[in-house]
Amino acid sequence: MIGLDTNVVVRLFVDDDPKQAELARNLVTGQCSPESPGFIDRVALCELLWVLSSAHGYSRAALANVVATLLESRDMRLEDDNLVQLALEDYRATNVDFADILIGHVNLARGCEMTATFDRKAAKLKGFIRVS
Repeated sequence: MIGLDTNVVVRLFVDDDPKQAELARNLVTGQCSPESPGFIDRVALCELLWVLSSAHGYSRAALANVVATLLESRDMRLEDDNLVQLALEDYRATNVDFADILIGHVNLARGCEMTATFDRKAAKLKGFIRVS
């Protein structure tokens, strides 16, 4: 298994640097398989969504499609993919940032009773409590 940094995964979705995009596609095609998938950790996933949104103007729906595409990929594996799936479902149903939702799901899965936040939107989700 090979870990994939954010900048490599970005190039799989954005052709802003054609040479790097080709190299990223060749890397995944040549070295990632169902038996030895490319690994994308939670930090890289959240960075990916931030880059696609802030630098490339991806909408919420487009970002949700990116996450779904990665979850469905046989050649790539997301860290805590079951929690990412839950976060994706909440992301599609709310207007809360994906990273905040994922933080909440990870914290609950790790035994936290609540996740304290100042974020009013996130505080409305199960497993969050607003600090006030």
